[in-house]
Amino acid sequence: MAEVYTGFNNEEDVVTEVQQTLSSGMFSGGVGTLSTFFTSSAQSSSNGKYFYDVYKTSPATDSEAEVQFSIAFGHYDGSGSIGVLGSSYTDRPSAAVYSQFRNLLLAPNDDKFTFTPSKDRKHIYVISMARARMREKMDPGNWELHLSGSAAKKISLIDDSGATTNPTVNQGGRVFNVVSGTIASGDAVTNTAAASETTDGAYGLFYPDMGIIVLNGQKLDQGYLALGTHTGSNAAKNNSQKLFAAVSRSANFVARREEQLSTTHYFCRVTNKKYNFSTNPTFFTQSDGSLTVSSMQNDPKVYVTTVGLYNDNNELLAVAKLSKPLLKSFSREAIVKVKLDF
Repeated sequence: MAEVYTGFNNEEDVVTEVQQTLSSGMFSGGVGTLSTFFTSSAQSSSNGKYFYDVYKTSPATDSEAEVQFSIAFGHYDGSGSIGVLGSSYTDRPSAAVYSQFRNLLLAPNDDKFTFTPSKDRKHIYVISMARARMREKMDPGNWELHLSGSAAKKISLIDDSGATTNPTVNQGGRVFNVVSGTIASGDAVTNTAAASETTDGAYGLFYPDMGIIVLNGQKLDQGYLALGTHTGSNAAKNNSQKLFAAVSRSANFVARREEQLSTTHYFCRVTNKKYNFSTNPTFFTQSDGSLTVSSMQNDPKVYVTTVGLYNDNNELLAVAKLSKPLLKSFSREAIVKVKLDF
């Protein structure tokens, strides 16, 4: 008679909580480089005053276009957007954006973003990765963002995670500096350390656990990039579009995501005397129950194609398919390792 199931010896057959770190491309399809950037006209006309969603393909022509990341502009006082503090019209989108990310990333008693070495800045640009793209976190040291100014001058930004083994941890999790550099060689090469940016402060702050890059607006307005942020009061200046233009002109955003997998290995051990028969009705004759194939009367053979894992209530929880049928007989034993990732 065919075996139904065999219980596991937890000490010998099950290995639990094996930790594995996986790194993969950040963008749709698991690719690591994004070279085309699109926004949606429908989104721009509705909540575009707060942020722009950025796509890999045009949502106007691709119904399955997916958001890759979002770009937003924030100002501590609400400058660069409609609304005046204390007036009856208090929309002030840029102030709402600054406040949102301040509450998300900074300590309760810290009301302004401070860029290394010690520069408080009122206006910021934020790149926030789409949750579906990020999965668990961005991979520190494995992203590079190119920005291009209107005069065809380019800067390349990375984080400085490779320069420290003891990162700062605050309300937004780990935080690193954004600096000028490249990872093209496979190793991070920094042009200027964050602590040396004494005039305007470093380019930004990177929060890998949140998938957020906060850029120093004043720094982007200087030097090669000359982003040209408008900080006039009570005026819709569409500053988010300026950063989007700088990103799309550069046509190069490299990023990877990182996730921790907890794996359990189940060793399904099949000894020689077990699982040599089948419950398939074609395996036996209908009349006397003898084996249909006479040559198998004293030497039955079956082919294992599937392994099922059951709980104590005999409920099927998981199914594993073998890459090819596995021959099983009284003269053959087998071990099938089933790996479950959580």
